[in-house]
Amino acid sequence: MCGIAGLFDCRAVASTALVGTVSRMIATLDHRGPDDSGTWIDESVGLALGHRRLSILDLSSAGHQPMQSDCGRYTIVFNGEIYNHLKLREQLKAERVAPVWRGHADTESLLACFVAWGIEKTLQSIGGMFAFALWDRKERKLTLARDRMGEKPLYYGFAADDFLFASELKALRCHPKWQGSVDRSGLGLLLRYNYIPAPHTIYKGISKLDAGCYLTVRSGGEPEVTRYWSAEQVAFDGARKMRFEGDPEDAVQSLESKLMQSLSGQMLSDVSLGAFLSGGVDSSTVVALMQASSSRPIKTFTIGFDVQGFDEAADASRVARHLGTEHTEHYVTGREALEVVPQLPTIYDEPFADVSQIPTYLVSRLASSSVTVALSGDGGDELFGGYNRYTQGKRLWELLQRLPRVGRGSLEAVLNVMSPKQWDSLFAFIAPLLPKSKRIGSLGDKIQKITSLLSCPDAKSYYQDVVSFWREPEAVVVGSEYVETLVLTPDRWPKLDGISSTMMYLDMVTYMPDDILVKMDRAAMSVGLEGRMPLLDHRLVEFAWSLPLEMKIKDGVGKWPLREVLYKYVPRELIERPKMGFGVPLDSWLRGPLREWAEDLLDEQRLINEGYFDADPIRMMWQEHISGKANRQHQLWSVLMFQAWLENQ
Repeated sequence: MCGIAGLFDCRAVASTALVGTVSRMIATLDHRGPDDSGTWIDESVGLALGHRRLSILDLSSAGHQPMQSDCGRYTIVFNGEIYNHLKLREQLKAERVAPVWRGHADTESLLACFVAWGIEKTLQSIGGMFAFALWDRKERKLTLARDRMGEKPLYYGFAADDFLFASELKALRCHPKWQGSVDRSGLGLLLRYNYIPAPHTIYKGISKLDAGCYLTVRSGGEPEVTRYWSAEQVAFDGARKMRFEGDPEDAVQSLESKLMQSLSGQMLSDVSLGAFLSGGVDSSTVVALMQASSSRPIKTFTIGFDVQGFDEAADASRVARHLGTEHTEHYVTGREALEVVPQLPTIYDEPFADVSQIPTYLVSRLASSSVTVALSGDGGDELFGGYNRYTQGKRLWELLQRLPRVGRGSLEAVLNVMSPKQWDSLFAFIAPLLPKSKRIGSLGDKIQKITSLLSCPDAKSYYQDVVSFWREPEAVVVGSEYVETLVLTPDRWPKLDGISSTMMYLDMVTYMPDDILVKMDRAAMSVGLEGRMPLLDHRLVEFAWSLPLEMKIKDGVGKWPLREVLYKYVPRELIERPKMGFGVPLDSWLRGPLREWAEDLLDEQRLINEGYFDADPIRMMWQEHISGKANRQHQLWSVLMFQAWLENQ
């Protein structure tokens, strides 16, 4: 895992200032690669490539980057891991085109593939997570590429005539001609989703390269983006051409086999390796299979909070004891968690408002004290139907639609009689009388969400409402314009079998790469930790989409095949409980220890002077929140994260 950056003067003007600029750029990425750094300059074409290295495979100098191919045609800076690179070496050898290997780094394998096969075939052949920049001296062409699922980040754009790219925005800001004007429509997207979806960013003229795409740029030309892997095609083919024909037991066996295949590559490392363990289905499945394939106890890591409804540490500990892992847990104090908040603008670099960024950073920091690589269970919800909106949420919406309009209005009035905090207090008395599987966390918030769903006219609107925090951010962000994202344009949605499959697809191509994977990458990289996600192996993704929906969601419960794999290793009673998000008690923090910090950032005169927001709706939400009338944590957090980021610029 590493950080990359570079610039390409598209006028092809020779320059001696390249070394200093690219050196400053990669210096901002030292957290992504604390072990080594390097630059490569071609002044004749105005090209500079920079690299920071976190050594994972081949710790010797043979893995140093930027790296050139034996023939001298290609030079690369690479971030990520190619999990099948040893098999690619075998294939090259069988084709009699393998070079004399200098070491066993996957970057060297990748370069050899480019020499033998070119860009397109190589991208189709490799499996892993990656972002790279490749200079082709013969064609005088720079190529940027990003992995299929979007695990590794890559930003690009222009500063005057210089084409820039980097793993994080902070590197681009080092260019002497950097402008960095805030894109107000991008800010509007942040308020709507709590993240800024690709290809948009917080800056005008700067883009994220979409997952599954590569970009080419030549001297004097404009960047051209090509898609080499289509998630939409995978979902469509899986539902029709490649539909799984076996019975449910066959599906479970195939899934276990593919998981083992994925883990065999992702457990390959020349440094210490472990896993995050929450005690839920996804992480427990990954850890169970890791432990089953290891002769030594796997190192696992969990954090806990002394707050009811937010603590998974005890559940994770029971799973760890059963599997026999070397388990480390740490209970985070409120003060310890709050100390992370001022660091968030630097860690995430672009305004980012998924509040689980805090525990993700804390568990990454915990793991980094013992290991350099940590595997996670990310991706299981989107691929196998784990989120409540695919199951209970869908059933609830269908039930609400049967109510006449008058009945919906009456129900809304009843639900609004009490505040979310009051609903939580009431349920706290009832919960001990219910079985554990029926206890609902954050009931007040869920009831508040139900009231908003009562006005949804159709399933498409239901999904759009579920994933939108500010419904009309253009009315809040001064100068923002409506942006037609994929979520907001149903005409672009693939024709899949039912709303649940459609929601899973949309989450896989929007929420997962732009929220879940951003959160994981920045948190882990900020502490020099490589995070790997075995459930996102593209072969496993393609298999998941071949499964009929009824094999993923059974009797209203999602992730059926993953659960069945897990129950071969862990007793059902250790896993079966209500789904708990990876969160923190932000609502109460904003009324308590974070109140003064938030009040300063949301000061009415400050908002007016800065000129990005209409102060009135934000102040109204703030007053509703601190009074306990409503829980506005998610809407307020997006504003606060932008304000904190702006203050940090």
